[in-house]
Amino acid sequence: MFSKHFLLQNPYPNLRLIKKDIKNLRYSFTKREKSMPTVLSHEEAMQVIAQLHGKYWLIGSLLYGCGLRINEALQLRIKDINLNDNSLFVFRGKGKKDRYTLLPQRLNQAITQQIAQVKLLHTKDVFEGYGLTSLPPALLRKYGNAAKDTAWQYLFPSSTRCVHPYDNYICRHHIHETSFRKQLRQAVLATPITKHVKAHTFRHSFATQLLQNGTDIRTVQELLGHTDLKTTELYTHVIGSRFSYTLSPIDR
Repeated sequence: MFSKHFLLQNPYPNLRLIKKDIKNLRYSFTKREKSMPTVLSHEEAMQVIAQLHGKYWLIGSLLYGCGLRINEALQLRIKDINLNDNSLFVFRGKGKKDRYTLLPQRLNQAITQQIAQVKLLHTKDVFEGYGLTSLPPALLRKYGNAAKDTAWQYLFPSSTRCVHPYDNYICRHHIHETSFRKQLRQAVLATPITKHVKAHTFRHSFATQLLQNGTDIRTVQELLGHTDLKTTELYTHVIGSRFSYTLSPIDR
């Protein structure tokens, strides 16, 4: 315990304040160095996904096959899926940017089955006097009837209904990301992979695989929704493109 007398004393009697106008001071913030992201090889990514089941298998496949962030995958609605041209609409991604990305053909059957399950659940909700999905307040004002439209239902709806936090109506939100993280953790443990794998690791792996296969970096930037090309260029360092024409002395 400090005494009252001690607290009233100046602990730095020799310290003098310099009075100076700080308006014209020049300074710069220290930039945090970006660490290299953890990436999986194609074989490793497929190993992990193979250990996921049901809707979690589909979520993992979308993360890796489309380069989605976990929140983007969970916020997908039926209307965002276009099986005819194999594209996926990402509404309000990071930075509130809309974009389109790839939708692997091999996921068509699983997505079709998932949509059918969502429609059945929605029909049941409507029969019980509910059937509304959660919408941001701005969208709810703009599209008044969208909340009860099948097309606006989440692709991965929660198993329980909830009260909308802003508009206080009973609705069905999407599943929480912690449920996927738990399944992913168990899936990784079931493989020999020792890397620290998170949901975002699939997105890193998506970008790396595209660049390794010769996809133009501008295209990768667009698919990922990066504003700055420098963010996408980080993956060129991951794949070691700087050293692609350099031989180690031991290989000569």
